[in-house]
This record gives sequence, C-alpha cells and structure tokens, in this order.
Amino acid sequence: MRKALAALLVLAVLGVVGFFLLTAPAAWAFLRGDSGMSEIVPAAGHAINLENGRTLFYAGGCSSCHAVPDQDDKTRLGGGLALKSPFGTFHVPNISPDRNDGIGSWSTADFIRAMREGVSPDGRHYYPAFPYASYQRMSVGDLADLFGFLQTLPAVQGRAPDHELPFPFNIRRGLGLWKLAFLDGRPFMPDAAKSPAWNRGAYLINGPGHCAECHSERNFVGAIVEDRRFAGGPDPEGGRGTVPNITPDPKGIGGWTKDELTTLFKTGETPSFDTVGGAMAPVVRNTAHLSDADREAMAEYLLTLVPRASVKRP
Repeated sequence: MRKALAALLVLAVLGVVGFFLLTAPAAWAFLRGDSGMSEIVPAAGHAINLENGRTLFYAGGCSSCHAVPDQDDKTRLGGGLALKSPFGTFHVPNISPDRNDGIGSWSTADFIRAMREGVSPDGRHYYPAFPYASYQRMSVGDLADLFGFLQTLPAVQGRAPDHELPFPFNIRRGLGLWKLAFLDGRPFMPDAAKSPAWNRGAYLINGPGHCAECHSERNFVGAIVEDRRFAGGPDPEGGRGTVPNITPDPKGIGGWTKDELTTLFKTGETPSFDTVGGAMAPVVRNTAHLSDADREAMAEYLLTLVPRASVKRP
C-alpha cells in the first residue's frame, strides 16, 4: 500500500513538474525547433518605414479594438474595450506609446516577440484573444515598421481592467499547452505559382488582417477549426447571430466579382446595394485607408479560396 501511495506521489510530482516545464513561455520557443521564427529583431540596417507601418496599422485594424471606446480620435490607443467570449471577458490593453501604461518602454524585440509568440516583455503568456496566431505570419521588418508607426501616435494614460475569466481559464500558465497545440510558428511563405498580387492579398488577409479570427468556427478551446477557416461562425461574443462566410460558397461571396469585393473594402457597399454594419463597419473604416492595389489583392486572394458551406444558424 505504501509503495502504491509513494508511486502515486511520484507521478503527481512528475506531472506538476512536467506541466510547469511544458507551459513555460520558453518551452514553446525551444520545442518548435527550426521554424523560421528565431529572428525577433529586423535585419541589420533595416530603416523603419513609417508609411509601411501606417499601412499595416490599417490592414490590422488596430484601432478597432485598442482605441479608447466612445472617442472620435481612433489614434488614441488607450484600450479599455470589453470583449465578451465563451471563456469570460477580455479587456483590451493600452498599446499607446505611454511609457507607464502602454508600450512606450518596449523594445522592438519585445513587440515582435509579443506579436509572433504571444509573450509579454516580463515573460507571461498572452491570451489568444490577442490574435498572435495570425500575426506570427508577419515578417520581422513589417512588425518593426508597425511598431515604429505606433510610437508616433499619442501617448494615452490609463490601464484597462484585468480580464474577468473564471477558473480554469484564469490560469494563464496553461496557455503554454494551447500554444504547443495551435501556434505553429510559421511566417508567411509566398506561393511561387501565384501572382505577386495574390501573394500580397494572402499575406494581408492571413497576417495583419487576421480575417480568419472572426470568420471561422472554433473548437472547445478556442482554436480555429482548420477545415472551417473563413466559412463563418457563431458570434464570438456569444450572441445568436453568425459571422459571415467569406469563401466563394453560394452563401458566402460566391458570385461576387473582384470589383464588387474591392468596393466593399473601400466603401462598405455590397453587390445588393446594402452597407455592412456591426463589427465589419470599423473594419471597412480601416481598409478604406489602404491603397487600391492592396484592396484588389485581398479580393483576388479571397475569391480563390476553397468554397466551404456556411455554419448552420442555431
């Protein structure tokens, strides 16, 4: 009996030790191997391109979540927006250049690691409500340019409240296991068989644009179901509505032309002369700042996706 209890105790201790080893932020970086993610600083001699940073800021819709709620100036990225989810309520942080409450004291490497690995400068996991599973596709040069642009925006004082998450979702350490399962560590790789415009669209949609984060179904731990990517999904905030299918399925964007989809990204107008609303309205306010070429590239890519049936309404 004593031997059995001792064996159980040893197993329990090993389990606890294994959990802490596997869930450490450094564990993911070690276990991912040669994933092409080892660089967390841009190449030597990289000159910050603020215009490119501005483009990525609008492609990513940073202000949609991080701007101070109920203010007209969308460059004041003081955070505070409450995002409801099946796991609890997340409060969007301050990413303004304020040195105390925002990211003004961060280094470029801090920012790139946060965006690609979901790790804070003090070594804590970020929750994937911050869509680093998409941002990991971005190049270090683009991330450096984006960080440079963010530093030109107004510094805003004040911190968002802590997340309101029930047990076990409030155990941040457990996110290490989530990352081992769902964060692949692969930057975007162009398809040589496709046009430069298609590759640009694929990069913008899958990287900074993080479109799949809303337009896909998720599994019970909040990861995107790969064979449902872009096919729409339940309201991420738990409402009864659904997020639209953006594949070329008949109930998605099937039948749309490239010009019609490009127009939506510029004005919000659909082929039926309706105007997008809800969470898509601020997305369009951001994509309206992109170049015509970038909007056309995004449309070209989306129209080549594999058609997938829309999620059934509850």
